[in-house]
Amino acid sequence: MAIAEHGSNVPAAESRTHSLTARTSWLVIGKTVAFAFTIAIPMLLVRRMPQHEFGLYKQIFLIINSAVTLLPLGFGMSAFYFLPRDERHRAHTVFNIVWITTAVAALFAATLLLFPGLLVRLFKEPEAMAFSPWIAVLSVLLVVGSLIEVVIVANEEIRLAAVVMLLIQISRVILMTGAAALSGTIHAVLVAATAQGIVQVVALLVYVSSRFPGFWSAFDGAFLRRQIGYALPFTVAGVLYSLETDLHNYFVSNRFGAATYAIYSIGCFQLPLFAILAQSVGSVMIPRFSALQREGNLREIVFLTARAMRKLSLVYFPGYAFLLVMRREFISALFTDRYLASVPIFAWNLTLIPFGIFVLDPVFRAFSEHRHFQMKLHAVMLACFAVLLPLAVARFGLVGAIAVVVVLACVSLVAGLVKVIAILDVGVTDIHLLTDVGRVGFAAVTAAVATAFARPLTLGLPPLVALAVCGVCFGVVYAAAVAAAGVVSADERALLANYIRRFTGRWRRPLEPTAVAVGDRVGG
Repeated sequence: MAIAEHGSNVPAAESRTHSLTARTSWLVIGKTVAFAFTIAIPMLLVRRMPQHEFGLYKQIFLIINSAVTLLPLGFGMSAFYFLPRDERHRAHTVFNIVWITTAVAALFAATLLLFPGLLVRLFKEPEAMAFSPWIAVLSVLLVVGSLIEVVIVANEEIRLAAVVMLLIQISRVILMTGAAALSGTIHAVLVAATAQGIVQVVALLVYVSSRFPGFWSAFDGAFLRRQIGYALPFTVAGVLYSLETDLHNYFVSNRFGAATYAIYSIGCFQLPLFAILAQSVGSVMIPRFSALQREGNLREIVFLTARAMRKLSLVYFPGYAFLLVMRREFISALFTDRYLASVPIFAWNLTLIPFGIFVLDPVFRAFSEHRHFQMKLHAVMLACFAVLLPLAVARFGLVGAIAVVVVLACVSLVAGLVKVIAILDVGVTDIHLLTDVGRVGFAAVTAAVATAFARPLTLGLPPLVALAVCGVCFGVVYAAAVAAAGVVSADERALLANYIRRFTGRWRRPLEPTAVAVGDRVGG
């Protein structure tokens, strides 16, 4: 659902100066600048480490990242529901999130310390057991530290969240790229990551102490039960989804070993820019949707969802089209020719990008009466993964594993989309809201075709140069096609001009108010 933000389709609510687009853009800018630094970490390590050692490094950080995703149990997301709605229990909300998350992370760490042999069973790599204490400590620090962004954004301090996350990422880059450049060993990277985890935990404690004074003593048993009652279905759904999305990595790692997993992990490389945009949009939309749901304003939720999808398509569609055409050069430039075997896996992995425009989670979190749907859906999908993954890998190898991921992700998305359409009472007449998404898709295809014709002219050039040349070609054609289609509104052009003036230092000229509305993984 996308909406052209001009003409008769624009609702009056779009005139809000403090729009979701402007607020989202702060998070996107901060995280994107951070991404520009963090991409250096895997690029350095892949050049410093032998393939087997790099695969072992990826396995170690696979379990750490799974811990960061799983162990919070999605409970922190309840802040987006309760902080805007329940003024009396704001400190209680934060206290419950912090202590429950810490307790779960500590339990995981204790299990790993008592039974380090679990890592050998998981990865079939005896060397992994020696890193058990590091993984345990890092899991606690990074799981608790990861709450900082959730709490700041849920407290609707978007600019502060952007600044804090940028500073945290800069410290991460300094520590981890320093370790990668100076030593290039797994041990050095783990030491740097531990220091980074301490930085994040300290930042969290400073923030919550300043914004929620005395939160450590804010305990209310009745409210805790209420908060758990709200969060539990989302917690189960989140755990199932995390298992669903990570299962293929563990299966391939266990089946083929560290060296082959290095190839697979490169093919499954998560492009941070797209994740950053999706997370930023979702973080801003959840509290807004909660407020609109409380008001019973379903049509505004539809309009905001439509605009969010339209804006996401402006980045997701061209990103997918360009990377699909230039996938070989991209892998070679970032990870060297040693990992060109990852290209077919990467091509399948890219297929998920355009589907990222569907913003469903904020709707389910706002309409809490439907929160059990995702839990049931992901339980079914996880069962399908468990059955199909071994069969696909036995028949098609590594490509079979990523193919199962893509196909089942699409099935899950379609099921969720059907449910959201029913929740928001979206009718056939709302199909016109997709007009601009179609135009953006056509512009991306046009630019991809032009780039495909230009690509042979760059053969023989260094991969990075070829990417730059074809990137310019793609960008020019895409911008021209989008402009010709009239997709970009006057408000968006004004917003862009404002940001350009800020970054070029023209502070004296007043910033024009805009009326646009839209409604990272550790270790590289």
